[in-house]
Amino acid sequence: MSKLAIGIVGLPNVGKSTLFQALTEISVPAENYPFCTIDPNVGVVEVPDPRLQRIAELVQPRAVVPNVVEFVDIAGLVEGASKGEGLGNKFLQHIREVDAVCHVVRCFDDPTIVETGAADPDHSRSVIEIELELADLEVVERALDKAERRERTGEKEGTIMAKALRRLRDALAAGTPARRVELDPEEERLVRSLNLLTRKPIMYVANVGEDEAATGSERSRRLAAAVAEDDPGAEVVVLSARLEADLLALDPADQREYLEVHGLERSAIGELIRAGYRLLGLTTFFTAGEKEVRAWTVHAGATAPQAAGVIHSDFERGFIRAETIGFEDFEKVGSLKRARELGRMRLEGKEYEVVDGDIMLFRSAT
Repeated sequence: MSKLAIGIVGLPNVGKSTLFQALTEISVPAENYPFCTIDPNVGVVEVPDPRLQRIAELVQPRAVVPNVVEFVDIAGLVEGASKGEGLGNKFLQHIREVDAVCHVVRCFDDPTIVETGAADPDHSRSVIEIELELADLEVVERALDKAERRERTGEKEGTIMAKALRRLRDALAAGTPARRVELDPEEERLVRSLNLLTRKPIMYVANVGEDEAATGSERSRRLAAAVAEDDPGAEVVVLSARLEADLLALDPADQREYLEVHGLERSAIGELIRAGYRLLGLTTFFTAGEKEVRAWTVHAGATAPQAAGVIHSDFERGFIRAETIGFEDFEKVGSLKRARELGRMRLEGKEYEVVDGDIMLFRSAT
């Protein structure tokens, strides 16, 4: 699959740009005033995966290529954004272009911050959700008008589309995000082209103070409880964006000490990225050779030919079989040569579903 893109959204002054800086190690404006972020900043982040590094240690390739995630820092939205308030629809369009939404919610106190209502996590979450729903409602109503004209002519696809859009319109008008409307596969296929904001998977980052990074805060617990109750498919990650950004200025030894002082074993960035993978139902497989050890991303349930197609479309068309070994088995035997000698390499055909951590070598007719 193509590179995964996650859009970081939230009210002004909740810590979005600070989180983006920590994620990408790119210096972006993070001054303390609304609309500091005028254009979306894009950063490509390596997906931390100890398995990839371990495979590389054993294979000793000339190159190691990790999976990557693209994070897009989108300007702070305000109440009325769907009607053009603040920086308005320009930035709602940027959200339409990502695969998933990361909503940063302020869960810490800071009297120096210019107040925008972001101090209340319930208000913060509600404002963003409402603005996205209103923007989606406008898109759905326009599409419904066209679909109903096609429906009146008796066109089959127009009829299916109109029925789906009426359900979506009613849900959005009632304050329900589009992702909570059940659609059958054909309806989903037709609606997908609208790129609805509230149909995208969403995760929430509860941005707490540095001294609350290990335990969370009362506000982060309240946010997690509210999400669990009314949006159970969403992910919630608790972290301190400021702490994560501060880590970047330290050498590895000082980073470990800094984390220990705050009661943490590791940076929370890896968990944030893993939450994105879970949210989108993604899995990782590896290819390994003297030239390159590389991680690849596919959707969970992908077959061996589909995995081969991620590397090159010709591999999928000419797929014959895949030599496969799980990461744990590979680590035990230490090399692909030894795995073959011990009969640990499996030959898998076209029906095989990729398992997270598989190391795969594809045989193709092309």
